[in-house]
Amino acid sequence: MKASHLTVTSQLKSPQFWLLATGAGCIAIHLTLTWRSGNSSLLGMSVLLWAAISSLIWEKRHNLKLESGIFSSFFGLTLIALLLFKSISLTSFGVFLYLSPAIFALGLALLASGFKGLKQYKGELFVLFFLSVPKVLASLFPDISPLTAKFAGFVLWYTGFEVDQNGTLINLPTGSVEVYPGCSGVELIFQLLSLALLFFLMFPQNWKRKIIVTIMAALLAFIVNGLRVALMAILVAQQQMTAFDYWHEGEGSLVFSLITVLLFGLFCWFLVGRNELRNKEATESSK
Repeated sequence: MKASHLTVTSQLKSPQFWLLATGAGCIAIHLTLTWRSGNSSLLGMSVLLWAAISSLIWEKRHNLKLESGIFSSFFGLTLIALLLFKSISLTSFGVFLYLSPAIFALGLALLASGFKGLKQYKGELFVLFFLSVPKVLASLFPDISPLTAKFAGFVLWYTGFEVDQNGTLINLPTGSVEVYPGCSGVELIFQLLSLALLFFLMFPQNWKRKIIVTIMAALLAFIVNGLRVALMAILVAQQQMTAFDYWHEGEGSLVFSLITVLLFGLFCWFLVGRNELRNKEATESSK
């Protein structure tokens, strides 16, 4: 019993334990706030990214240099403290939910390894920052709403609907919808690009494969979102507003995000499987 008590006491005094506890607390706070916001798409993506990044950090924990100076530790603590204070006094969620994961992670990295050790976490930090890009730097990107509306209109026309698409408006004989920037698919595209970056961290690829995966991620997100917009137009035309609300802002919107992630996961699994098969054949032929 005494030895066990000493072990627990030594663990509580360990800086690694407090880093782990702080990290777990930051993740829990972000996920709780995201859940309270009702943003089911961001919640699902955040759970996935936090789990994968935590796993990556845990796997390389023995190779990390945990050497932080006074200034870097103070700066890291200040970042985390400011975010915690903002979380308590939060009146609207907005950009905070998208940007806070990267800032939380930066603060933890500074506490753990200081400014010189940030390069150990550059991949994970970049993935989390990339999640916030469509909200933080939205004004720097062109509005693809007309392109989304044109694709959705083409899908409706191809499937036999009498449709008139004009700019961001999709007109059917009994109803019409307008594609706003928030529904253009930019957010879903960047979420899938974040997964692509995560895939590169977990399974290093050459530049040719990285380009293919990046293009496929953006293309899949755009296509699935375009199909969702087409469904919205059909529901409005049929005056099914309850179903429209469900698929537009309710849990139904999460289904489309889940489908996109699953399709992208299948593509990456196929890519990794083929790569491993080629490596195996090359190994066998060299014997």
